Amino acid sequence: MISELKRIIDQISRDKGINRDLLIEAIEEAVMSAAKKKYGHRREIEARYNDEYGEIELFQFRTVVDEVTDEQTEISLAEAKELDPEVEMGDELGSKMDSAADLGRIAAQSAKQVIIQKMKEAESDVVYDLFKERKGDIVNGIVQRFERGNMIVNLGRTDAILPSREQMPRKSYRQGDRIRAYLLDVRQSSKEPQLVLSRTCNEFLTKLFTMEVPEIAEGIVKVMGVAREPGSRAKIAVSSTESDVDPVGACVGMKGSRVQNVVQELQGEKIDIVPWSPDPARYVSNALAPAQVSMVVVDEENNTLLVVVPDDQLSLAIGRQGQNVRLASALLGWRIDVKSETRYSRSIEEGFQSLLDVAGISEKQAEKLYDGGISSAAELAAADPAEVATTLGLEEPEAQALVSAASLVEPREEEPQEEETGTNAPVEEEKPEAEAAKQAGEDEPAEDK
Repeated sequence: MISELKRIIDQISRDKGINRDLLIEAIEEAVMSAAKKKYGHRREIEARYNDEYGEIELFQFRTVVDEVTDEQTEISLAEAKELDPEVEMGDELGSKMDSAADLGRIAAQSAKQVIIQKMKEAESDVVYDLFKERKGDIVNGIVQRFERGNMIVNLGRTDAILPSREQMPRKSYRQGDRIRAYLLDVRQSSKEPQLVLSRTCNEFLTKLFTMEVPEIAEGIVKVMGVAREPGSRAKIAVSSTESDVDPVGACVGMKGSRVQNVVQELQGEKIDIVPWSPDPARYVSNALAPAQVSMVVVDEENNTLLVVVPDDQLSLAIGRQGQNVRLASALLGWRIDVKSETRYSRSIEEGFQSLLDVAGISEKQAEKLYDGGISSAAELAAADPAEVATTLGLEEPEAQALVSAASLVEPREEEPQEEETGTNAPVEEEKPEAEAAKQAGEDEPAEDK
């Protein structure tokens, strides 16, 4: 091994990009560690690489004494004179030891392990320096293999890991497939994967649009928010810093070419492009498109929005399995409650409000009672407990408790109705740009909820 050491050092340094001096230092340290295991840890040993001969030379240093009491640290004057005639008592004498090739099986194995570890550490430093500035970029790679659901992707110089949680659902890859992903994290470690990729994070969608839309790259159009359910649907809110640039149109592109390129990369994930607005009422109206919005009530203190829509638009606003309103809520960072006009009108009726005043009744139970013909607390107080139990699906004692509680509700005093203004006012129909904010793919109305 020693005779070929120089060739091995040069090859590893060239192929792995590891600094040659660091590699030599690691090998010297490894051989010195192995030598101390064989000859004793108290012995002062130094390993030096001889570049001319391509081998590691071992030197031990001992103190010259008259009478030796410790062979590992001392040498007699007579023996020292044979090595250096000019040596004197008390000098520190260095002498060359046997070749590192004679260290023995255990010592050689120890040296091998240290060398491997040092190589990993040096290589991890190279990878970190190479990719630390690319964190947050999209990288291209080839699927190498799979490990416990995680995908190992070869990026050319090194491998990266695409964890199962960061993979798109319902999309399978095979070994050798090309893949693009977002460089989520760059770790300075030799024990775990250094490069972590993602295809499900919001930043991946933002970066794809940045690559496709020059106006975003130039800063004319800004991405104000992203919400995704990877592989299914996403919403991206955009605004423009220049009045003559339509941010939605820029992202859609000619005949939808730009957004379709992003959709294709995300395996058909539908994308809604939403015009951003500083007004929460208008912003949520845009975010719930294509559903029409009649009115928005803003509660800034609790960060909640009550959105009222026409009865025939309710399922469209909510979306299949609540997806549309869920994504809109994530996009705005506000809680959104969607009600039909009929349900909202009912909720503000005095009789319905009196039902909500009954201790122990939820809004859903109040709606069931209202639909069942009991439209006020007074009517509930006079109702048959058995009928109430049937309507609400309760045991009769529980229904009796509600009837008793209803009799304690005091009549509400009528308040003069004020004209709706500000954020409680109906939201005007969005201007034509909202028509451009169509998602890539047709919306499917959800079932009525």
